[in-house]
Amino acid sequence: MTMTQPLLHRRAGIALWRQLEQAIGRMIARGEFKPGQQLPTEQALAGRFAVNRHTLRRAMAELEERGLVRIEQGRGTFVQEPVIDYKLGKRTRFSENLSRGGRTPGGRLVRIVEEPARAVVARGLGIPRGATVVVIETIGEADGQRISYGRHHFAKQRLGGIAAAYRQEGSISAALRALGIDNYSRRSTRVIARMPTAEEARHLAQPRSRPVLISESVNVDERERPIEFGIAVFASDWVQLVVEP
Repeated sequence: MTMTQPLLHRRAGIALWRQLEQAIGRMIARGEFKPGQQLPTEQALAGRFAVNRHTLRRAMAELEERGLVRIEQGRGTFVQEPVIDYKLGKRTRFSENLSRGGRTPGGRLVRIVEEPARAVVARGLGIPRGATVVVIETIGEADGQRISYGRHHFAKQRLGGIAAAYRQEGSISAALRALGIDNYSRRSTRVIARMPTAEEARHLAQPRSRPVLISESVNVDERERPIEFGIAVFASDWVQLVVEP
């Protein structure tokens, strides 16, 4: 596609960075830069519009503030894709949620560890504080983009085989099914927003200055017994949480 060259007017009474921000915004609106597309390098854009890098960075910061682009440290600047509606309801499944929205789900295992249950985890699972839990840490992706970092807690006394089952099956739902839990549902969900920890930002490949959405949930089996306490950290640039009745 041949892209038009917006002109910047140095005596227009409007700051150059503002003109540049508006010009690139119009190019995105016209489809000259597509959702998900990486913008030219800082050097290329500065040369194209005949501005210095300070002016360009000010314009890009404003575009990011407007939600039109995202700036990924070490990778570059990308046109922001539409936000994903991630539904929280009685039955919440990561892959199903994304597939229903036309996204390709993916992800990977970070690690599996055993640790003493903290107070909030113990309450959620209905076990004594300090009892051993198996923690499966995962990264969730949509169309190859990291959107979540999860910590899934299971009481070892009841589901001690969850680690081996997960390594065999590759998903939480399939691992639970292999252990005889064919159906489970969401009993409660608590949602908060805050700034990410260094570890969370690293797993989501985002700066610590960008907020995240936190979902703390309890899943139960058909007899209403807690089986999982989950903490999911979502990249707020990519996801909005939709609570279903």
